[in-house]
Amino acid sequence: MNVLITGADGQLGYELRRTAPDFAQLSFTDYQQLDITDEAAIQAFFASASPAVVINAAAYTAVDKAELDVDTARAVNATGAALLARACADHNIPMLQVSTDFVFDGAQSSPYHADDQPHPLSVYGQTKLEGENHVRELLPQRSLIIRTAWVYSAHGNNFVKTMLRLMQEKEQLGVVADQVGTPTWANHLARCVWNGVVRLLEGSVQLPVHHFTDAGVASWYDFAVAIQEEALQLGLLDKAIQITPIQTLDYPTPATRPAYSVLDKTSTWAELEAPQVHWRVALRQMLAELVG
Repeated sequence: MNVLITGADGQLGYELRRTAPDFAQLSFTDYQQLDITDEAAIQAFFASASPAVVINAAAYTAVDKAELDVDTARAVNATGAALLARACADHNIPMLQVSTDFVFDGAQSSPYHADDQPHPLSVYGQTKLEGENHVRELLPQRSLIIRTAWVYSAHGNNFVKTMLRLMQEKEQLGVVADQVGTPTWANHLARCVWNGVVRLLEGSVQLPVHHFTDAGVASWYDFAVAIQEEALQLGLLDKAIQITPIQTLDYPTPATRPAYSVLDKTSTWAELEAPQVHWRVALRQMLAELVG
């Protein structure tokens, strides 16, 4: 069964390849192989590859850059998702769309449920929400949206690898402590996505939107402290440095980020049988991969 995966060179794409089930014949594409903002290119690809299901992991994820590069962010995150969904509708196949916690404003203090009202604060969050809406409108019965947050992997660039580099280069770091969410190992996200694909192919999806991260809660400061502690235990770092909690106001960025973006996974754990692993355990597993 041919599964089209866009954004294949990203962290999730890397883990989707590693965790692919036996039934999947994978068509991995990144923008070099398939420009999802080009309708003719999508139609030609569908005609030649005949996918049975699409996983859209492609996204414009440069959150701060998107504030000035609005057109490109919208083209990839919103228009691209719409064009893929339209092609899926034309060929009568299902689609799984990966989205983000940035669709929420972070104003509440309890985990966000999938049916809570979105209110994005950034261009990135707004364009990802537009992509969600296009997919749901074009494929109301044959789509699944999985929102996630704070994704990292042994592959690609991410917070974990940036922290490891800075901890080797600097004597101290200040890390934001008043933004709270949950880190997500892309390997676990990939396993959740594949379970969602199976449900789509079975026609047994009950809820149109699901949330997935690893279990537990952390601030970016907590995450950084854990990275250092675990990396020291594994020998990835040879010395500890001072890590200081700072406020968001101390580290201004072009894009506004939600102060609280913990996602409720209850329905996802039940319906999609997604991994239920604490984020620190997952972090330890990922760091062990870097040791080799």
